[in-house]
Amino acid sequence: MILADTFKDLLAAIGISVTRTNSLFGLTSFVLLPLCLVKNLSSLAPFSLVGIMGMLYTAIAIGIRFFSGAYAMPAGRFLPDLAVNTLPAFGTTGAMGAFSPKSLILISMLSTSFIAHFNAPKFYNELKNNTMKRFNTVVTSSFAISISVYAAIAAMAFLTFGSSSMGLILNNYSTKDVLLSLSRFAVALSLVFSYPLLFVGGRDGFLDMIRVPEDKRTSSLLNKLSIGLLGIITAMALKITDLTFVASITGSVLGTSLIFIFPTLMFRAAAKNSKTKGEKWERRFCSLVAAIGVAIGGVGTKMALQGL
Repeated sequence: MILADTFKDLLAAIGISVTRTNSLFGLTSFVLLPLCLVKNLSSLAPFSLVGIMGMLYTAIAIGIRFFSGAYAMPAGRFLPDLAVNTLPAFGTTGAMGAFSPKSLILISMLSTSFIAHFNAPKFYNELKNNTMKRFNTVVTSSFAISISVYAAIAAMAFLTFGSSSMGLILNNYSTKDVLLSLSRFAVALSLVFSYPLLFVGGRDGFLDMIRVPEDKRTSSLLNKLSIGLLGIITAMALKITDLTFVASITGSVLGTSLIFIFPTLMFRAAAKNSKTKGEKWERRFCSLVAAIGVAIGGVGTKMALQGL
């Protein structure tokens, strides 16, 4: 969804008009499919670094536009290029909005930003000198940097467009804005080369679910399954275009389950026979975390289904 919209806007910025459907089919056939057929993900490491640099550039570009007031009402120089529904709009609720039940939608959406459980074993196995100490260092530093960049982009983008902020915030910016057009390219590059990481995790998870043993996972089987799954994902992306709805639903249902519920239940099951006082308290704490996850997920799902 994001890539289809991003490439459509990128082409529009250089004077080429294509439909979202054509953008999606071209991207899937000539870019994503070859990458998803790659057998060793470590070969994508250099491109992942380029993608990270692209995200940092996007944060800087959004900051420049925010502090320069290029999209500020009523005289921002790019305002004439915007559609009515993307013009900056701000209410009067202020910080009290954080205590609204709708804020749980944001929490649910944010949970999707930090889901990497399914690829953790693969990352560990492909890490050079893969000790737990080095792996923990990589995970801690990576998450800290990601949180900082996400927070900066979200804050500055929201303060630029307010309630008109779209699910993909780059859609708010003018296609005539060269600085942000370069950001679209940077984001596209980042997503294209991170896509196989998520895709392979999903594909391997599917094989685990249907209990296909490792020795049966031939190159032929993996290629056929990759083509089939990518076809299904592309078909869904053709029909589903509201990124905000998708992010809120997947976050409230899957994100909260993977972060708050499943790990705590797994720990409780693993430590159920422990008699130590410390682990008894840990099991109780896990029950509390799981309950909080259920509450956040339930309210987030309800609010999302009500149309945000």
